[in-house]
Amino acid sequence: MAGKILLFQSTYIPPPPARRSILASRNAASQIPDTHTRSFQNSPLSTSSSDKYRTLKTTSRNPARSVIARSQLNFPIISPHDQWGTWTALFATGAFGIWSEKTKIGSALSGALVSTLVGLAASNLGIIASETAAYNVVLEFLLPLAVPLLLYRADMRRVIKSTGTLLLAFLLGSVATTVGTLVAYFLVPMRSLGQDSWKIAAALMGRHIGGAVNYVAISEALGVSPSVLAAGLAADNVICAIYFTTLFALASKIPSESSSPTPGINEESESDNKLPVLQTATAVAVSFIICKIATVLTKHFGIQGGTLPAITAIVVVLATSFPNQFAYLAPSGEAMALILMQVFFAVIGASGSIRNVITTAPSIFLFALIQIGVHLGVILGLGKLFRFDLRLLLLASNANVGGPTTACGMATAKGWTSLIVPGILAGIFGIAIATFLGIAFGQAVLRFM
Repeated sequence: MAGKILLFQSTYIPPPPARRSILASRNAASQIPDTHTRSFQNSPLSTSSSDKYRTLKTTSRNPARSVIARSQLNFPIISPHDQWGTWTALFATGAFGIWSEKTKIGSALSGALVSTLVGLAASNLGIIASETAAYNVVLEFLLPLAVPLLLYRADMRRVIKSTGTLLLAFLLGSVATTVGTLVAYFLVPMRSLGQDSWKIAAALMGRHIGGAVNYVAISEALGVSPSVLAAGLAADNVICAIYFTTLFALASKIPSESSSPTPGINEESESDNKLPVLQTATAVAVSFIICKIATVLTKHFGIQGGTLPAITAIVVVLATSFPNQFAYLAPSGEAMALILMQVFFAVIGASGSIRNVITTAPSIFLFALIQIGVHLGVILGLGKLFRFDLRLLLLASNANVGGPTTACGMATAKGWTSLIVPGILAGIFGIAIATFLGIAFGQAVLRFM
């Protein structure tokens, strides 16, 4: 009887090497790309390994459990191959960013910054992946689609007439950003980044005249490496959070205006609350047409990285040439653009790695800090010299650094109702010109410093 028991054990219990090979096959299977997963699951190997794993689990529990725990910690909760899960996380983060602007903290930081920080936290905490195909879709298609939708009000004649003194303050802020770029690049040349040093400096200059769209457009046009691009945005987001808080602190003693409505505000708010289906569909269709024309032109003339600048130029020309038609599409276009841009900011945050920021971005962080500090000093100093109202200078600086959404948020939060529409138009004007200014200044000046 004892001999039979020994024979039974030697027949059905595999030796230790077999256990190792089974666990190795399970780990190897978890690393197979998504395109081959289905064929692997239908193969006999997958069935036999799962059956044998049950035997191992009953006979030797501790080794199997420890190996499985380690393999699960190596992957985010939402797999990079889970497209539905990734898109759900991105749009949920964007919606949260939009909602956050109704709170005091969110209105001070802006929904764009909130979405970026939430995406950054979700990626580095292992909730979503830092690289997935969905992010490429956002950068290659949704971001270009959002640019025309955002600029349907970019009638240059209306901008010049409506913004008045605020436009002069905004131009003064653009000069201050340029001076800050020169000073910062002289003090912090970022030589460790190689050829990316002057390119990222030019991109940050465009970022602090227009917005994040200009940052990406300039980086694409100049060929900034993806790791430096992500690190630069991550570092700049921290700077912007500090800067917007500083602006609100400086504006704390400035009183709000009377609650009486100003011309154009009620019309804007009513149009924002009513988004007809035909108007929205037309706005999206026109944006697709503009993007297609821009891609055809850039490919025909061989302009590498010129898609976003071409899209910006086309929509500004059309909005100036046909102001009534594009102003009709503007409310629906801006609503769609707001959603797409929040998703874009979520992607920017999710693509950022804190480890990459620590290793790559210290010099970029110091550069942006000096750049913004000089910008604030110059705009406040020259503004006081030319006797600009402090309220105009702070709002213009906000439009420079943050763009139209943050300028609108600050004017609304502070009760400066007469400056809401001019602040938006000044920010749109910055987006329209910042890409070209950044590329030209980088190629002509920063490249040779």
